[in-house]
Amino acid sequence: MKLTFFETSDIHGYISPTNYAGGQNLAIGAAKVAAKLKKLRVQAAGPIITIENGDFIQGSPLSYYVAKNQQWLPDFTRVINAMSYDVQVLGNHEFNYGLDYLKRAIASYNAPVLAANILSEEGQPYFGKGYTVIEKEGIKVAVLGLVTQYIPHWEQPAFIQGMRFESAVATAKRLIPELRKLADIVVVSYHGGFEKSLEDGKATEQLTGENEGYQLLHEVAGIDALFTGHQHREIAAVINDVPVVQPGYRGSHIGEIELTIESEGGTVVVTAASAKLHSVADIEADAQILSEVNALDTELENWLDQPLGRVVGDMEIRDPMRARLVEHPYVEFINRVQLSASGAEISGTALFNNEGKGFKETITMRDIITNYIYPNTLAVVKISGADLREALEQTAGYLAVEKNQIVFNPAFIKPKPQYYNYDMYEGIDYTIDVSKPSGQRITRLLFQENEIKEDQMFEVVINQYRAVGGGNYGMFDSGKIVREIQVDMTELIADYLREHPVIEATTNENFQVIL
Repeated sequence: MKLTFFETSDIHGYISPTNYAGGQNLAIGAAKVAAKLKKLRVQAAGPIITIENGDFIQGSPLSYYVAKNQQWLPDFTRVINAMSYDVQVLGNHEFNYGLDYLKRAIASYNAPVLAANILSEEGQPYFGKGYTVIEKEGIKVAVLGLVTQYIPHWEQPAFIQGMRFESAVATAKRLIPELRKLADIVVVSYHGGFEKSLEDGKATEQLTGENEGYQLLHEVAGIDALFTGHQHREIAAVINDVPVVQPGYRGSHIGEIELTIESEGGTVVVTAASAKLHSVADIEADAQILSEVNALDTELENWLDQPLGRVVGDMEIRDPMRARLVEHPYVEFINRVQLSASGAEISGTALFNNEGKGFKETITMRDIITNYIYPNTLAVVKISGADLREALEQTAGYLAVEKNQIVFNPAFIKPKPQYYNYDMYEGIDYTIDVSKPSGQRITRLLFQENEIKEDQMFEVVINQYRAVGGGNYGMFDSGKIVREIQVDMTELIADYLREHPVIEATTNENFQVIL
């Protein structure tokens, strides 16, 4: 008998096959995923279980608009219901718009929503269910839902109040023996990725507990299949006799795991397993799914096209790497907005990916939201000169030298690009010398033309993710936050432009990166 699982993960609010920045009929989006799923379901032999592995309600201009105009939430979540999942798992970005919004979304879903390692103060699954048992053609299948435990290092404390995040590995070790008594087949759907290479077991990142997939495969007995996400990778493999999939980003792929099962003396045994990915590039978007968001898309497009300001000069980003090495007018502008909103002395920001194009002469909401892609609010931290230097040394570590050229450190591009962790500051003057050893790269650090002292105290505005230590910036934490600006950064940018409808594309070249 064949038992087939299909998984999606990290769709991030992309429904129609567009990136909202000009690309149309791209190989992404839930509408194409839905069409592909219909085809795959018909082709599959035997019973089917479909899993949505998290990060569905955040990440696109559409999902941002829905969060700000919540009357559209039922239209948005009808999409996930129309795709007929058997089970859903929470992702870390599900928390970005606050707990009330998340609970409203969960209440609207038809499928059970799992998160076994997010516990209440009483030690029970906070969202009600940690696992579910599904019976298909006489076979009982237990699905254990797990989420990266690292959410408290990124999220606003108010959004996760009353929750305790347990290691996915510890939770799996505790629950899987019980699930093996309840079901014939036990699978894990984990909104997390792999901390080590699947080929040789070497660490591919700092072993913080953010990703525990490798440990799950090598330390937890009794897993028949592992579905993953979070890292936006494209993985289909069989590791330690366990089939594993991770289906990319924005609905680019569907993961499939097929188990061949037989009954031996009344016990169900897996005799063969395979894993594969299916691209959505070869299929047209599902008309039913598109119809669910048609009115929403129309309103969204009108909102995205509203002009908010005008640029004098050149604020377009043509080379994102150069914009990280030589101060770019867009980067300076974002830091100026943060300084204006916070009243802080110093500001830090990042270019989050390599897709942002900066601003053309006319700035629209589309330009803002496709450049500043995360729903960040701001926090002001009070830190010492020593902390500031340490933060700059860490950001310098995202640079490397190859063939006598400064490049983004390859260690932070694969397996997952971390461009969002390289910060650029305003309000200080500094030099990064990439030729120096790690930890000794900040060769000049001035505030108001004076050398910064280790015990000197400063107020620095950064996004909330960084302020609580996100990106493994251990010199920042919630205890150093002195005030917060509880307005989404995209709104702050729009408000700034309404007050300053004409901005000049200039820089003060306050930082240098040299070799």
